[in-house]
Amino acid sequence: MNRLRHYPGYLAYRIFSGLFGLLPEPAMRKTGEALGVVAFYLAPGRRRIAEANLRRVVGPDGPLRRLTRQLFASYGRYWAETFWVRPRRLDEMMSHTSVEGMEHIRELRKHGGVILALPHLGNWEAAGLQGVAESLDLVAAAEALPNPLISRWFIDQRALFGIDVVLVEKGASTRLLSLLQRGRTLALPSDRDLSGRGVAVKFFEEETTFPAGPFVLSKRTGARVVPVATYFRETGRGHEFVVRPPLREGTIEDMAQELAGHFEDFIRARPTQWHVLQPLWPSDRTDRS
Repeated sequence: MNRLRHYPGYLAYRIFSGLFGLLPEPAMRKTGEALGVVAFYLAPGRRRIAEANLRRVVGPDGPLRRLTRQLFASYGRYWAETFWVRPRRLDEMMSHTSVEGMEHIRELRKHGGVILALPHLGNWEAAGLQGVAESLDLVAAAEALPNPLISRWFIDQRALFGIDVVLVEKGASTRLLSLLQRGRTLALPSDRDLSGRGVAVKFFEEETTFPAGPFVLSKRTGARVVPVATYFRETGRGHEFVVRPPLREGTIEDMAQELAGHFEDFIRARPTQWHVLQPLWPSDRTDRS
């Protein structure tokens, strides 16, 4: 019976995947953006959270409503691309992709495992596809969704591209540690602390926490943490990736704060592509409760 209750949501994902998969890329992109704008009007709670997050980035005097609407359109594009992508489209996607700073990862790969730390910018999953194209032997960590059927579908979809996915749940740290020690490249979204027990950082002038995983894994294996940003091209189709040099070696707290500084730079560059619709700062979580 518990499994049956997950089927409607799972079937909806499969239907969206089938429908978006039929569209040419421009139509997919525009349809996703249009649906994102619809969600802007239909989800006032998420809209308020996104606006509060953006306020930290652009200040209280920015055109927050307009920027938040653009953010929802961008998030709609992210989901449309997630449903649309197929292995046969990988070469086409890579032909519209640029990477700045890839030499940092290539150099570190000569010495073993690497940890890529990303914020939820643009289509961060496209970084995994770029990793496949670069032969990085990639493993991606992903949030375990409430619907296990959808989680399994995502894992199976990424496996078609050669990406291993490890769900962030009990036992995940041990598995990620083992994979890193074997020289794999780990991609870890690192701007949302799901546990609430992460490392304290000052992020956009206010204290919050970042997940400790990237820094703990780095300390235990010697693998370096590399800040990476993913963006949609502002001119239309395709993606842009920015790779910064690895974090300096230091305490976990120092590394986390340095990463927060990089993430601030990444997000300020394209604030309407920062797809976080959950409270990130303790004050917002208190207000929401």
